[in-house]
Amino acid sequence: MTKSSKKAAASTKSASSTPAAKSVPKAAAQETVSAAAVTKVGKTELIDMIATNASLSKKDAGAAFTSALDVIAKTLKSGQTVSLPGIGTLSVKATAARTGVRPGTSEKIQIAAGKKVSFKVATDLKKSL
Repeated sequence: MTKSSKKAAASTKSASSTPAAKSVPKAAAQETVSAAAVTKVGKTELIDMIATNASLSKKDAGAAFTSALDVIAKTLKSGQTVSLPGIGTLSVKATAARTGVRPGTSEKIQIAAGKKVSFKVATDLKKSL
């Protein structure tokens, strides 16, 4: 018997000996992941929703959305915090310099200090999920 046929026989044996109750959560988890991938909302969908809710043309809604994103980015670049009521807060946090390991070679490297954007979810939104 080859290694691959031994693995196939072992996986068939373990799959047949596992109770059906254990396979149900995996299937449910896979459905949740695939459902989440299907329900992703992109920029164009957001613009469509804004246009519908605010009774604007798609062009005007797109301009407003792009402008809002630009203002948020500029505010974060200046080091300020952006609060989105009912959604959360975006802020800039400093990261310290640290030693890391280069994958594959295990070589020690020095990672410079930097900044990152942090998001804290609003309590109302967190509770409603």
